[in-house]
Amino acid sequence: MTSGDIAVLANPSAGRGRHRGLLPGVLQRLGAAGHAVQLLTASNSEEAEKACHRAVAGGAVALVAVGGDGTVHQALQAAADRAVGFGVIPAGTGNDFARCTGVPDEPLAAADAIRAALAEGREHRVDLAHSVGTDGEGRWFGAVLAAGFDAIVNERANRMRWPRGPRRYDLAILLELTRLRPRIYALEIDGVHHGFEGTLVAVGNCASYGGGMRIVPASDPADGLLDVVTAAPLSRVTVARLKPRLRHGTHVTDPRVRTFRCRQVRLHADGIIGYADGERLGPLPLEVTVRPGAIRLLR
Repeated sequence: MTSGDIAVLANPSAGRGRHRGLLPGVLQRLGAAGHAVQLLTASNSEEAEKACHRAVAGGAVALVAVGGDGTVHQALQAAADRAVGFGVIPAGTGNDFARCTGVPDEPLAAADAIRAALAEGREHRVDLAHSVGTDGEGRWFGAVLAAGFDAIVNERANRMRWPRGPRRYDLAILLELTRLRPRIYALEIDGVHHGFEGTLVAVGNCASYGGGMRIVPASDPADGLLDVVTAAPLSRVTVARLKPRLRHGTHVTDPRVRTFRCRQVRLHADGIIGYADGERLGPLPLEVTVRPGAIRLLR
């Protein structure tokens, strides 16, 4: 990587590969900014993050993630709190971070926006969330941390080999609904204890996860705050009825749902694995802090 290059992390399997053929055009559009474009190579997520760190340390003028929220999550680990431009080409199934931060939906239009931002020397400062687990390791995330029933479903789906695609998550939901039970949560928000028994906890820097489900609908990644949503014990029927309301964010009007705004969250419950940006963070407890303007978004 040469200083001043544009480094690109691309996931060709993102969005079930439907944007695979667009990558050459994306690279060409980015190159029109007058910088050399280097495509990072990696065979797994660990290698991808290391490649991003090397690119930023090598003086890349911009780090661009081509893929979905998982690819964005990997690239954020290198770009957060660093003097490097960050670009997103939405090519996944969800693209929640891109949608929430005003990135154009169409991949080539997003590439043109990044090129123009570099040429004009402009950037948008966007907040990120920073989480620390029991191992003391920090992880950045851009969209939402799931730490309730949704995280349990994610963990179940990741253990399943069949079926592939979205149906795996649908089956995981059905299987976990049969085991649905409330958990005892230790929850501290800006130093104030709000422990409760419940089914759902989500911490948002952005409003949505899972491809547009507005789990924390008031969340704004430019306000210097995190949004937290919790839900009291819910029955299987209630969970099924609330799910359609997530698309519009109207579930927060339910009296069993509580919302908070804060700068720091400490969260624990036995047997829960936290997921952020759809990626596995690790077991609770977790401490999450907002970092205002941590990323220099090019759009």
